[in-house]
Amino acid sequence: MGKQVKPYGEWTSPITADFIVSKSIRLGKATFDGEDIVWHELRPAESGRTAVVRCSPNGTTQDLIPAPYNARTRVHEYGGGAYTVADGVLYFVNFADQVLYCVAKDGNSQPLTPGGDLRYADFVVDQVHNRLIAVCEDHRMSSREAVNSIVALPIAGVPAAENQGEILASGSDFCANPRLSPDGSRLSWITWNHPNMPWDGTELWVAPVLADGRLGEAELIAGSVDESIFQPSWSPDGKLYFVSDRTGWWNLYQFDGGQIRQMTGMDAEFGVPQWTFGATTYAFVSAQQIACTYIEFGISRLALLDTKSLTLTTIDCPYTEIDELHARSDGLLFRGGSPTQQPVVVYFDLIAHNFKVLRKSSETMIDAAYLSVAQAVEFPTEGGLTAHAFYYPPHNPDFEVPAGELPPLIVEIHGGPTGATSSMLDLGKQFWTSRGFAVLDVNYGGSTGYGRAYRERLKDRWGIVDVDDCCNGALFLAEQGLADPKRLLIHGGSAGGYTTLAALAFRDIFSAGASYYGVSDLTALAEETHKFESRYLDGLIGPYPEAKAIYDERSPIHHVEGLSCPVIFFQGLEDKIVLPNQAERMVEALKYKEVPVAYVPFEGEQHGFRRAENIKRTLEGELYFYSRIFGFTPADEIEPVEIENL
Repeated sequence: MGKQVKPYGEWTSPITADFIVSKSIRLGKATFDGEDIVWHELRPAESGRTAVVRCSPNGTTQDLIPAPYNARTRVHEYGGGAYTVADGVLYFVNFADQVLYCVAKDGNSQPLTPGGDLRYADFVVDQVHNRLIAVCEDHRMSSREAVNSIVALPIAGVPAAENQGEILASGSDFCANPRLSPDGSRLSWITWNHPNMPWDGTELWVAPVLADGRLGEAELIAGSVDESIFQPSWSPDGKLYFVSDRTGWWNLYQFDGGQIRQMTGMDAEFGVPQWTFGATTYAFVSAQQIACTYIEFGISRLALLDTKSLTLTTIDCPYTEIDELHARSDGLLFRGGSPTQQPVVVYFDLIAHNFKVLRKSSETMIDAAYLSVAQAVEFPTEGGLTAHAFYYPPHNPDFEVPAGELPPLIVEIHGGPTGATSSMLDLGKQFWTSRGFAVLDVNYGGSTGYGRAYRERLKDRWGIVDVDDCCNGALFLAEQGLADPKRLLIHGGSAGGYTTLAALAFRDIFSAGASYYGVSDLTALAEETHKFESRYLDGLIGPYPEAKAIYDERSPIHHVEGLSCPVIFFQGLEDKIVLPNQAERMVEALKYKEVPVAYVPFEGEQHGFRRAENIKRTLEGELYFYSRIFGFTPADEIEPVEIENL
C-alpha cells in the first residue's frame, strides 16, 4: 500500500497522547545499596507521585514506600536529594507533609522529623554518630526568607516532633552537598550567597568532625563569586575531589595534602547546573579509577579516569545522554538515553564490558520507523556568533504531502534559562513530528554544555539573546526550505515560557505560541518567587529594584501591543515558582485586545505537570489550538479547548 497524501498536521500517528502517558514513568536517581540497586520513579498514572524501588541481584523489584507516599522534597522548590539508602534502610521525605521518614529492612516506617516548615534534602548517613547530615531549609520565620543550613538529625532516641536538627554549619544564603570522608572524620560542603546561583560561583568548605559530632574550624578549599564548584566527593582513600569551571569549563580536580591538582583539562563539561540536589557526574570505581561523564557539543560521553596517569579512556557507549552516575568496583550505574532510546536505568559491567537495562521509562514500544532522529545543527546569530540546536524533521512512513507544501515548525525552548536540551528520545517531540510538524529544540546562548562563556552570553541579556537565537534558528530553517515561514510556532515552559512570550511580543517572526507556566512579568517574578531564585534575575536582567525600568521593558505583560498572534497558556494552580497570576494577567490582556487566546489551568499541579491526564490534555490541547488557528483537521479525536476571540 502506497503512502497517503495529506497535509502536514493531518497525519495519523501511533504516538498518541494516550500512548505517551500510558505505563510511562520518569526515572530519577539510581544508587547502589550493597548488592541491591535503588532508584526512584515519578508515576503520572499514580497522580504524579514518586515511588522508591529496590532491585535485587536476580532482577526482582519491590516498592519501598506504598501509595500515597511521595518521595519529594520542597527544598529550593525544585527538590532533588529526597532520599538516601544505607544497609537496607531507606530515609525519604514525603511531599505532602515534608516529614522525613525511616523505612527499616522489614518495611516498617516511622517519622524522624516534624515536617511542615522544616524541610530537608541531600542526605548522608553518619554511621559513627548514628545520624543523618542534611541540608535544612527553615521556613518558620514568615517575616523573612527561609534560612538554609547544614544540620545533623539523630536517627534514634529523639521524638519526631522534637527532632529539628542540630546546626553544624550556617551563615550562608545557600548550602548543598554535605559529604563525609570514608572514615567519617571530615565533612565537606558547598555554599553560595545572593545574588549568585550555584553555576555562577560557590565555595567549597571542609571541616573536621569532632568526637561529639560538632564541626571544628572550617577551611575554604576552592571557589569564589565567579568560580562554580560542583559535586565535592571523597575517594576511598580519603582524597577530596570536586568539579570547577575555573578554566571556563567544568573540569575535575583533586585536593590532597593542601594541594589542588587538575585531573582533566578539556573543553568539555564534567559538571551540570545544580537546579536540584544530588546530581552526580563522576563516581569512584576505586581510589585509582574514576568513572565520569562529560558533555561535548550537547552530547554526553562515558569514560574512565586513571587518577595516577590522568589517562582518560572513553567507553564505547550507545547512550548520548548520561546522568546520575554511580559506581562500585565491578560496575557503573546511570540513567541513560539516546535519540532512539527513552530514559532507562542502566548497569555497565566493568568486567564483561556490557550494558544491561534495569528499568525503562516506558514498557510500550514504538516502531522506530515513526521516529524523527535528532540532528545537531549550528546556525548564525547576532554579533557574528553561532548558536546550537537539535533539529527534528517531520517524519511518518505512511504519509507524504501535496507538492510544494512546507511543514509548520515548532521552536521548542528549554527551561532554566540556565539549562540545556538534549538529543535523547522524547515522545513529546515525536508526537509532533509524526503528525507533520518540524521541531527545532534550541540551546540558545545561556545554555549549559558549551562552556562558561556560552553560558554567560545571557548575563544581563535575558529576553534578548535567547529570543534572538530562537528567532534566528527558525529563520535559518525557513531559509533552508525546511519550514513554512508563515507557520513558525514557538513553545516552552517556565523560563522557556518567558522566551516564548518575549519572542511573540518583541519580534514579528512567529505566527502562534504556547506558554507552559511561563513568566510574563519579570517584576512580579522578582518580588514573588521563592528564595532560591529570588535574586536569579540580578544576573539575567540587572539588580532589582534598581533596574526596574529594564524589568518592565522586557516584560511581555507591559508590551501586549506588540503581540498580535494567537497564544495558548497552560498553568498549574499550585505553582509556587511562577504564580498563576503571571498567565492569568496575560490572558486577560489578550482577551481585551481581541487576540485569539486560550487558557487551560490545572488544579493540584505545581511547576511542571506530573499527572497523566493533564500531560495528555496539554499535548492534545496544543494540537487542537494550532488546528483551529491554521485550519487543518487533526486525525486524532480531541476534546476541544475554548479559544477566545477566534
